[in-house]
Amino acid sequence: MNAQANLIALGTIARREVMRILRIWSQTLLPPAITMTLYFIIFGSLIGSRIGEMAPGISYIEYIAPGLIMMAVIQNAYGNITSSFFGAKFQRFIEEMLVSPMPSWTILAGYVTGAVLRGFMVGVIVLLISLFFTKIHLYHPLVTLSTFLLAAVIFALLGFVNSIYARKFDDIAIIPTFVLTPLTYLGGVFYNVAQLPSPWKEISHLNPILYMVNTFRYGLLGVSDIDLTWAYVVMLAFVVVLAAYCLSLLHRGVGLRT
Repeated sequence: MNAQANLIALGTIARREVMRILRIWSQTLLPPAITMTLYFIIFGSLIGSRIGEMAPGISYIEYIAPGLIMMAVIQNAYGNITSSFFGAKFQRFIEEMLVSPMPSWTILAGYVTGAVLRGFMVGVIVLLISLFFTKIHLYHPLVTLSTFLLAAVIFALLGFVNSIYARKFDDIAIIPTFVLTPLTYLGGVFYNVAQLPSPWKEISHLNPILYMVNTFRYGLLGVSDIDLTWAYVVMLAFVVVLAAYCLSLLHRGVGLRT
């Protein structure tokens, strides 16, 4: 296939993913909006009023707002690609793509694009909800946008790996429940990692979500608990390694060919 044909194929997969997200919006967009509203009410308004400032001039609800937005982006980028790609496997129309002239990178990029777009939609929704509870400052737009893209791509790729190896619908719920959720809650969304005692402070730095949350927080609020250069190194390394691994799985047909 030439470059134009590849772009058409990529756009077709991405468009189908977007239409799927919008068609079942009550399952893809509404639940995170309700969940994050409850987080803002309980953790931000009720608990936050008793905690005080997390940094000079930054209240607790302001501090956790970027983390809640990033948490919603991560969970929905991951969830979109696991359900969509596993659905393609389950209904067996993924085989039509595999036997077509489309290269593996086009299939992967199409599904990742759909996951990133869902993450963006949910992120914007949560951002708008946060404005009812606190004020948001966009100190560093490029940092904010780049962190969102890197985090969404990383967890879309992780979701792709999960859906590749999953053999039944229960398999796509194991990682979010037992890995993704604990890492998210321990990723500095609700607390300042610098305040943790040893060895928990050092252990927390092994959590990749910590770097995403804090870099995103720096973009919106101008404060961070970690070194931004190292955070970008970690995120870019995850993107490169995971993308190469996903392409390898697709090329070898792992979990796809019977």
